[in-house]
This record gives sequence, C-alpha cells and structure tokens, in this order.
Amino acid sequence: MHLHGNAKLVPSNRRLVVARVLEQHWKVGDVAASFGVSERTVYRLLARWRAGDVQLLDRSSAPKRVSRRTPKSVEALIERLRRLRFTSTRIAADLKMAVSTVGAVLARLGLNRLSRLELPEPPNRYCRRHAGELVHLDVKKLGRFDRPGHRVTGRGVPGWRSRKTGWEFVHVAVDDCTRLAYVEILDDERKGSAVDFLQRVVAWFAERGVHLREVMTDNGSCYISHDFAAACRQLRLRHLRTQPKSAPHQRQSGTLHPNAATRMGLRGRLPDQRATRSGTQPQARLLQPPTTPRCPRSPTTGLAAQRRLTNVPGIYS
Repeated sequence: MHLHGNAKLVPSNRRLVVARVLEQHWKVGDVAASFGVSERTVYRLLARWRAGDVQLLDRSSAPKRVSRRTPKSVEALIERLRRLRFTSTRIAADLKMAVSTVGAVLARLGLNRLSRLELPEPPNRYCRRHAGELVHLDVKKLGRFDRPGHRVTGRGVPGWRSRKTGWEFVHVAVDDCTRLAYVEILDDERKGSAVDFLQRVVAWFAERGVHLREVMTDNGSCYISHDFAAACRQLRLRHLRTQPKSAPHQRQSGTLHPNAATRMGLRGRLPDQRATRSGTQPQARLLQPPTTPRCPRSPTTGLAAQRRLTNVPGIYS
C-alpha cells in the first residue's frame, strides 16, 4: 500500500498516537489537535490497536464483498480461453461481456499480457567444461590517496580530498571453468604491462598444471595492440574480443573487481601505499576456486559469493 499525498498519519505516527493515549495518558482531544486529525480518527486507531492490529498499517479501501462480481465459473472460463491465446476482445465477444470486465478479470488473474502465458526461458549461461579453455582478462583502474577519505573522516571535513596522487591498475585473469583468478597491481595499463601480465598468467597457470588455450578481452588499447597479438601467437593462445558495449561477455572479471578491490585492501590502504610498491615484484593475491558445484551466474553460489581472497603463500609478497 502507498500513502497518499495528503496523509497526516504514517504508521509510526499512528503508533505514537496510541502510545500517547494509553501510556502517556494524554486526552484524546489533545492528541487529535497535536496531529491535526479528528477525535474520531484517534478513537478508530485505538479500536484497531485493541483488536490486535499492532502494526496499524494502511488497509485497502476496496470492499470485502462485491455483489455483482464476476462468478468464479465465468472467471475460470475466461482463463481457459486466455490460455488458448484468445484476445480480450474475442473473449468478450464470445461470452457477450464487456471488454473492460474481461480486462479486469485477466489483470486479476495475472494474464493481462500474452507474455505471461509463456514458460520462463531458462537463463542463458555459459561455462567452459575444462580449466584453461578460456581465461578472461581485464583491468580495473583505482585512484590512489594520501590521506583518509570521507568514509573515515566523514563528509564536510575540509581538505579530505587527495589530489594528483596517481592511479592503481589492477590486472585480473579469471578462468572461465573454475573461476580461479590471478590478480596483480601494476603501474599502468599499457601494452607492455598487458603483455608481461599475460606471460605471468600463462606461467602461473602452468605451474598448477593448467595450460591455457584462449583468452578473452575487451577492446582496450592495450589488448588490440600488435604486441599483444604477437604475444598471443607466441604463447599459442587464441585471442577473443568482446562485442563493443556488451557487458555479459566480461561478467567474470567485471564481477570480480568490487570484491577484489575491497578484499585486497585497495579501498582502504593508508598513505604508505606507494612505499609498499617500491619493489619490483608485483603485488598479487589468489582467489580460491569454489569447493562445491555452483551456477556460474548465481548471486548466492557464483563468483561473487564463493571467492575467498587469501595471500599466495611463498610466492608473492
């Protein structure tokens, strides 16, 4: 139920009216005057409260009984004809009823649209059967900061913005079958960094017995360069590109970005973050694959729900 624009009492104020009368022992006239309603309204709320309606929510103004409502047998006949894909106009003509009545019955039954008659289509999901058949590559750009932001200091505090501190580029590789992810934080997203990252991805998966066959990327400048194409040929990888402005193709890496950024600490590193990146070894984290069968797109058992971010022991710092 939606409150109308001139409502003076919302459910919380109705409970306050009852509390002032029964608990604070206000007079009914004083309570009515304080809320700008009539005494009859206050008495009606008290009666609802005493009858067991402690929520005092809005109720439908429709009558409980309609004397001239369409009989159930006629409604069943309308539903049967509708499931034969008859239009409301044809149903009204065959049953010699008003079109508006037939439309109201169909709306009440939830069959006012022909699309409601069709069975829901199964979700269009895809998932490679073997590890290494397809790996998704993508880059997430995150801003650095040299002081805590409004999430720590609160809004309105002067001087909380970090200016001219640069960017962090999170390069992500996600296996389409196992959802095993390899992540590095690099200085840029140029073709040289993308090629070096691809080589490290291939080597990292090879150490775990997974040999890559195909890589899928978007149409970023680093991925459409000749150097990246030459690296794919050298590594014997088939390079697939997504369609422009087609988000579902990059759903694995795109879904990973928010979780990876939060769990790797990219959202909350303190001012010494640039000092931690002074070494030559890239910072990386491993997202463990799920241990139970899951639907790859499910919000409860898919990529976003089953990834646990842990450090790679003994390999990366």
